[in-house]
Amino acid sequence: MARKFLYAFAVLIMLTVAGGFALNAFPTLFMRMTMVPGGGVDALPPPPSYDDAKMWLARPDKPGNPALWTPAGYTPGAQPQAAVFFIHPTSYLVRTHWNAPLDDPEANARAAIFLKGQASAFNGIGAIWAPRYRQAAFGAFLTSQADAQKALDFAYRDVVAAFEAFLRQAGDRPIILAGHSQGALHLTRLLHEKIAGTPLAKRIVAAYVVGWPVSRTADLPRMGLPECTSAAQAGCILSWQSFVEPADPSLILDTFDASTGFTGAPRKGSAMICTNPLTGTPDATAPATANRGTLLPSSDLSTADIVAGRVGARCAGRGLLMIGAPPAMGGFVLPGNNYHVYDYSLFWANVRADAARRLAAFEAR
Repeated sequence: MARKFLYAFAVLIMLTVAGGFALNAFPTLFMRMTMVPGGGVDALPPPPSYDDAKMWLARPDKPGNPALWTPAGYTPGAQPQAAVFFIHPTSYLVRTHWNAPLDDPEANARAAIFLKGQASAFNGIGAIWAPRYRQAAFGAFLTSQADAQKALDFAYRDVVAAFEAFLRQAGDRPIILAGHSQGALHLTRLLHEKIAGTPLAKRIVAAYVVGWPVSRTADLPRMGLPECTSAAQAGCILSWQSFVEPADPSLILDTFDASTGFTGAPRKGSAMICTNPLTGTPDATAPATANRGTLLPSSDLSTADIVAGRVGARCAGRGLLMIGAPPAMGGFVLPGNNYHVYDYSLFWANVRADAARRLAAFEAR
């Protein structure tokens, strides 16, 4: 693996992470001055056609598909049975626009890097589609301006168009939905608006809403799928947010508690879904020995290896995933001991096994 990939994976994912709740931990005034776009949101034209292969960062027929990357000892599945729709996190860092241009080379290159470190966990059993979309800029998560929500709405409109094209292209295969951070935010809305109450819900193997809070009472009842309550359950939602103790989630919970869920009820005080990725069950505790492999960069960042047995996990409080003493992942931990950056890589091999197990349960059902 090229040094460039791992350096970018370790550094750029930290810079571009868009877990909106956690971002408030940075000095607000400085971040707003340097990252929040000026002026109003540009009126964007309708989404382009996602029947065009150029609109996809990853698609089964796309040469150089970044989602097919694997660490040593793993290979993509030869005959993927499921179709995976993956929504990448924010990769647009500048404040030139509220929404990323589709042809921005740096944003697209970073998004492709995210697919290598995150979406690749699903390539053992699924063919992966991951769209380019006019994502909301990093700065949209640092302000309560109405323009920020408009930017997110524009981004979501592209995601919907991509999802509709994905359904046409994927045929009748079982579906896995996954995303991280801003991608997971859009995934919650997609579940609420496009899957809940429709026949499509019966085709969903699992939805991995990682790095974004989901309220069990204010969101889940209107998202069309239940929370995963067993390791071999299909047709359910998983979600987690990784922390090390002593954790300070106040900035996450303060913002979360000030918002309203899909049911119309306030999220204040509600419990969040916490799936332990080591067990595939909610509110669980598992030792490091249960970890099949963390995606761990070498000291010189020239390679990445799967290292088993290093990271345990337990759900605590209102729904945070505590990971004990993690290995040396790099110096990119967010304030409050928030390991959001590493939500997938800490449990890469377990996520891979979890998806395979749920697909088997889906097919048996």
